[in-house]
Amino acid sequence: MLSNIRQADTWLSFGLAFVGGYGDAASFVLAKTFTGHVTGNLVLAAIAVAARDWRAVLEHFSAVVTFLLGISLSVVIVRPLKAWPSWPLLPTVMGIEVILIVAASFALASDSAHGVEIFVIFVSLALGLQNGAFRRVGGISVHTTYLTGMITSLISAETEKYASEVIPPSVRVHDPKIGLLYEIWIAFVLGAGIGAAMVLHFKALGMLGAAVLLIPLILREVQS
Repeated sequence: MLSNIRQADTWLSFGLAFVGGYGDAASFVLAKTFTGHVTGNLVLAAIAVAARDWRAVLEHFSAVVTFLLGISLSVVIVRPLKAWPSWPLLPTVMGIEVILIVAASFALASDSAHGVEIFVIFVSLALGLQNGAFRRVGGISVHTTYLTGMITSLISAETEKYASEVIPPSVRVHDPKIGLLYEIWIAFVLGAGIGAAMVLHFKALGMLGAAVLLIPLILREVQS
């Protein structure tokens, strides 16, 4: 790992990627909607329009809107708090994320008439906040709630490195930043698998696992 990549930031990126994968997979299993990114929901919404399933259309579009709103809201929350340098900015956003995930889980478990819609909105808002609040580690841009951007970066970087005619293959050095992206990717996929397994077994209450995982991350950030 690069010496200029703070170890705490590295572990935080792994933890948040795990939570991002957990939340996105769990939400799809429970509500057939992605809550951690936009592209998949736009495709699902288009399919729902073709099938004239207007309730599904509303769910997918509400997920898109609230996810994007969460990204913007993270900036709105953090900006005024910067006036107090000692204030734990990221832990504050993560604390709000915990509250939203817990509320979403109980709303769905309650079997209320609009439990699914509330669940989708709250989890999408939570993951949007996370994605907006934590965007860089070790000098590189990262996304902890979806993989497309990071996979594109990985493929582009690796292709450019091995296609380069300037540096001979025998003297090429492994880039720790690329290794970091691989590790974040693995954490996301692992989180997705565990999140899906948890909600398949525990139903809506399995979503609480994402909130439980965030708590030690918050405590670690506050103490660092």
